[in-house]
Amino acid sequence: MSENRDGANGTVDSHGQSTRISNGTLRLGMIGLGLAGAGMLPAVFEDSRFKLTAVADPNPLLRERFAKDHDCRVFDSAEALMEGDCVDAVYIATPHQLHCEHVVLAATHGVHAVVEKPMALTLEDCDRMRDAVDRAGTVLIVGHTHSFDPAVLAIRDIIRSGSVGRLAIISMINYTDFLYRPRRPEELDTSKGGGILFNQIPHQVDTIRLLAGSDVTSVRAASHVLDPARPTEGCCTAFLEFSDGTAATLTYSGYDHFDSDEFHEWVGENGQPKKPSHGSTRQKLGVFSSSREEAEARTTRLGYGGRPMNPATDEKWFQPHFGTLIVTCEHADIRQTKDGIRVYRNDGSEEVIIPCASTRPGRSKVLDELYDAVVHGIAPVHNGVFGRGTLEACLAILESSRSHAEVRLGNGLGEQA
Repeated sequence: MSENRDGANGTVDSHGQSTRISNGTLRLGMIGLGLAGAGMLPAVFEDSRFKLTAVADPNPLLRERFAKDHDCRVFDSAEALMEGDCVDAVYIATPHQLHCEHVVLAATHGVHAVVEKPMALTLEDCDRMRDAVDRAGTVLIVGHTHSFDPAVLAIRDIIRSGSVGRLAIISMINYTDFLYRPRRPEELDTSKGGGILFNQIPHQVDTIRLLAGSDVTSVRAASHVLDPARPTEGCCTAFLEFSDGTAATLTYSGYDHFDSDEFHEWVGENGQPKKPSHGSTRQKLGVFSSSREEAEARTTRLGYGGRPMNPATDEKWFQPHFGTLIVTCEHADIRQTKDGIRVYRNDGSEEVIIPCASTRPGRSKVLDELYDAVVHGIAPVHNGVFGRGTLEACLAILESSRSHAEVRLGNGLGEQA
């Protein structure tokens, strides 16, 4: 990844290319108006450093909905958006199998990119993406939004300060209804990037890697397909070991039985108050008569315009989270709470309250990293190298769960022990 340096009226990167920013405002395009893209838009609209100048989606319904609401250029493809020469950067929220193609396309046009997780489906595609942005001198950020969560960053800062001694163990647990939300057929096919190993486990791996600050050296994992009607991995547990001796465990289940938001006093993933509804998502899935009807419902209900972007509520929102996170250090344990973090030391515990200025703090941090990289030349943490490392660990989890053996990581995907 090339680092940028400040230049007149914009930035000049190490390849000599210039990105001119008008009045400090970055022109941003959104490629994909589905769940991820629609979820990111409110954070973009709230940020005066960005102006949304173009969107692209092949679905005419989503384009029509968006065009009615916003004065913005609308395209039916990523290629058409790029040829429109109307963006400085793009947020790529397309299906996983298209991430590589769209990042390379952006780089070819000299456009910076944030790409949703996972970075790609293969390490070879990750390398193609990195090569493309290196040649173009553009910025690439992999937007694993939960490793941007304020509580995660606060824990990282405490670990880095040295005040709690050496980091030893990280534990993450999350139980959700993930597998029974409306899905397109490929989202239930692991070979096409479906299931939890490409969609949910990356959040945990990315968070763990950010906190550990060293390389994953070995993985041992087990995953299961517990519902033949949803033929992809729906639950997983894994043990990761790092080069500095830190160890981590992660557990995820998306079968809509237990809901680990119970551990967060019924605060949901995005920080929103919620009520217990065990099994309700699974039950609602029964109304669909075919996979086509289910896929259409995913688009119409979860894509742009399918639900309020800024739901009206007088309820207080809290810190976002991705399940339960507990960190064990030499002199303290630290865990996330609904309001921030709690640090447990020899002489008692203390809660550190983190002000919640936005209902989308993790997403706004992604924009912070993009803006700082493009405008101020600050090298991003979640760059292509980091995104590739997360995918490598996730692929090792998949390999270990299938081979029932430890997988050691080094250069490229690891070898069985």
